[in-house]
Amino acid sequence: MTKTFELWPAIDLKDGNCVRLLRGEMDQATTFNPDPADQAARFKAMGFDRLHVVDLNGAFAGDSANGDAVRAILSAVDVPVQLGGGIRTLAQIEAWLDAGLSRVILGTAALRDPELVKKAAITFENQIVVGIDARDGRVAVEGWAETSDMEAVELAQQFEGCGVAALVVTDISRDGMKSGINVDFTAKMANAVSIPVIASGGLASVKDITDLKSAEGERAVAGTILGRALYDGDIDPAEAIQAAGKN
Repeated sequence: MTKTFELWPAIDLKDGNCVRLLRGEMDQATTFNPDPADQAARFKAMGFDRLHVVDLNGAFAGDSANGDAVRAILSAVDVPVQLGGGIRTLAQIEAWLDAGLSRVILGTAALRDPELVKKAAITFENQIVVGIDARDGRVAVEGWAETSDMEAVELAQQFEGCGVAALVVTDISRDGMKSGINVDFTAKMANAVSIPVIASGGLASVKDITDLKSAEGERAVAGTILGRALYDGDIDPAEAIQAAGKN
């Protein structure tokens, strides 16, 4: 049986609102819904069966800053929710998983403290996702405010065999731009590791979903994040779900 291509509608939280950024710039935020729980319920009603949530304030501040909004989302829907942004300790990870999250995404921590990620992945099996945000192939951290010298592929390979559930791989230069997903970069990442890879950044149309599914290589891309194009109406939810389900 072929595994279903995963679609993760994104809810990015800034000051309690559901927003979308352009290229990760906090001053380039568009508010789409002041009620994130309502947005979560809308996505479920559209037929989506999982959610990708990012605490943008937390990503920049290094601590969870939109906790109330996340808890409201968890109360509003009964689908798996993964959360990233400002989660950098085992205690934070455990608290969020206890609160009802299905998975926690570690980004900056993956570069700064890879041993923490490995310990978390062992402790919380199949519940830790590594977020790798790249600019020109190199890892960006601290809410994308800094670019490191580490190659994205190199960072991904550090987490082989330690129980990481997935990698969310973002091409920052395309994020929020609706310029089309970077299929080549995503496929390169998927084929560099055995960990499932979820694409992010620039998804513009249903064609991007079919392109990701048919990307060349031994290992298939596992899924994608849906952002601004979904909010703007450029992607029809039913068509996206149908495209994801086709083998």
